[in-house]
Amino acid sequence: MARPLPPRPFLYPIVDVEALGDRALGPAVAALAAGGAKIIQFRAKGLADRRFLDLAAEALAAARAGGAMLIVNDRPDVAVILGADGVHVGQDDLAPRQIRPLLPAGSLLGVSTHDVGQLERAAGEPVDYVAIGPVFSTRTKADPDPVVGLEMVRRARALSARPLVAIGGITEASARTVVDAGADGVAVVSALLSQADLAAAVRRFAAALAGA
Repeated sequence: MARPLPPRPFLYPIVDVEALGDRALGPAVAALAAGGAKIIQFRAKGLADRRFLDLAAEALAAARAGGAMLIVNDRPDVAVILGADGVHVGQDDLAPRQIRPLLPAGSLLGVSTHDVGQLERAAGEPVDYVAIGPVFSTRTKADPDPVVGLEMVRRARALSARPLVAIGGITEASARTVVDAGADGVAVVSALLSQADLAAAVRRFAAALAGA
């Protein structure tokens, strides 16, 4: 059985190395955990393998010290080497059914989806949660998928019995609307990493998700 996801509604910060800019990775992850984040994803596109491994190890150490789980984006090999808490893959990565046998027992496995067909295929995969997005316009990715809107979150909720994570352009102001549409959690990159005080930003997001 995989490690349990945080209780609904939960914040799922994604620490994208490029989006961090000049900020140090370890302290950023530590601050997110200190603010109350219980699951954090490490994402770094286009890095050499050794550099990716070193940074993922730094992120994992900081997350563990703060009591948070760390999910590695795209790289099941790195997650296994480091003993991370799980892996998140996209539509162009290895299929979850190919990855699951490689992971230690208890590892979380998530997959990104962007339309109904992908959601339906995800239903047959051995994943612990399904991500849907981008819900709103986002500049985090150089070539983002088309915006799906809140209506697709509602459709995803109807199609999937698994925990649902919404992603893409979600802010404090819109976080609760995404939960009301059916998401169990919200994955956030720029709306968090652009803040000076990451711990305080996590707390504000948590309050927004709770409707406070």
